[in-house]
Amino acid sequence: MFKKIITILGTIGLIMAIEKPTFKLLEKNGNIEIRVYDPMIMAKTLVEESYDSALSKGFRRIANYIFGGNDKDMSISMTAPVISKKSKKNPGLYEVSFVMPKKYTLEDLPKPNFSSVKLEKANLGKVICIKFGGWATEKRVERYQTDLIKSITAMGLESKGDFLVAQYNSPWAIPPFRKNEILIQLK
Repeated sequence: MFKKIITILGTIGLIMAIEKPTFKLLEKNGNIEIRVYDPMIMAKTLVEESYDSALSKGFRRIANYIFGGNDKDMSISMTAPVISKKSKKNPGLYEVSFVMPKKYTLEDLPKPNFSSVKLEKANLGKVICIKFGGWATEKRVERYQTDLIKSITAMGLESKGDFLVAQYNSPWAIPPFRKNEILIQLK
């Protein structure tokens, strides 16, 4: 199984056909976009650790689920991005999630083997995002969140909920080719 995970992760940054959530682009201004997302199903886990450790542990939990760690021993295709969210109420708590392929319903998906992984319907609806390259380190994420807040204010918009960090590449993709986004829902 480990070989399978490494093979899949190694190709994530190289394969352009990997499934991503669908959305309608409403507005674009440089690296800022306003979108409306279609409803989706997500596999999620909560991890209480530092930023890097939480993302790594959360990724491994959900990767285990999609690579057969479920009640049907079924493999589920990898999608992009890997999404993380830092809790405002508990700054050391992170939610890490994968969007499930569109061909599945909540009823079709196998049950995770571990209670730390949950399947949920999600409807982001209207969001604003900022796109950036390189590594999505904690410091860079905070910087781009600040930039996004400035854009939201300048556009006269109001946001709600927590920031989402979307990372589209495998850990082996080099910085010039990395794609990341910070998203937040709009009121």
